[in-house]
Amino acid sequence: MSISLKNISKSYNKVSALQNITFNVEKGELFGLIGPDGAGKTTLFRILTTLLIANKGTASVAGFDVFKDYKQIRNNVGYMPGKFSLYQDLTVEENLNFFATIFGTTIEENYDLIKDIYVQIEPFKNRRAGKLSGGMKQKLALCCALIHKPKVLFLDEPTTGVDPVSRKEFWEMLKRLQKKGITILVSTPYMDEAALCDRIALIQDGEILEIDTPKEIVKHYPKAIYNVSANNMYKLIKCLKNYEFMYSVYPFGEFVHYTDKRDLFKPNDLIEFLKQNELQNIEISETQPTIEDTFMELAK
Repeated sequence: MSISLKNISKSYNKVSALQNITFNVEKGELFGLIGPDGAGKTTLFRILTTLLIANKGTASVAGFDVFKDYKQIRNNVGYMPGKFSLYQDLTVEENLNFFATIFGTTIEENYDLIKDIYVQIEPFKNRRAGKLSGGMKQKLALCCALIHKPKVLFLDEPTTGVDPVSRKEFWEMLKRLQKKGITILVSTPYMDEAALCDRIALIQDGEILEIDTPKEIVKHYPKAIYNVSANNMYKLIKCLKNYEFMYSVYPFGEFVHYTDKRDLFKPNDLIEFLKQNELQNIEISETQPTIEDTFMELAK
């Protein structure tokens, strides 16, 4: 077992950040912690990387206790915090050399581990880190987290604020790292990224809502869900929320995801209702639930 938590709780004064968090992450697994800002993801990462002490519960990382064996844990994990925290006045190469030296290694010794990532930023190796683009900063931070060949990699919202192309490249890099036997715990507020993990834990207000594979989690959505569109999105949402048989209504891209209270949903009845409210170009079609739909249902 690479990561193990049992009844971890953490409070700041009277504010509860984590409540009885319990789960395990297998060796070599890509595990996602999925939830919005303020859900408790960063607090949990800081506890597992020995930067915070939990009020209650036990946890281990790479076989070491997070309280008793903090020195061993720091030598065996890589941590990429949500905020870019490298030395902005140092160049790309200087940052990487600095972190390698701290861990008593060299870039050359573990180059095979970072090669696929580093070749993309090597043309900018003499540029100061603070002058890099968001995607390049992300790749440099990942290289620095990997340079000592960690057993477990912690990535706290690594793609927040990064363009879609860089996000896609980043997840491809994670898959390659996973194949090298590194256990990865990644947090993200993006539900589409959740589908790329082996297993995910949905977290809200410091509590775990559900843990399973992405495919199994979406199977738990209790009702049929429909894409609804019309000529006026704002008015459509307002009307759907006032419909007497409405169970749930959430905007979802160019559609509204609608769920009906009735076991036997009649689209024509809803279309007629929307027409009476002067909406036009109405389309309704059944769709598959997503992780986001399941999260919204569980978080009610």
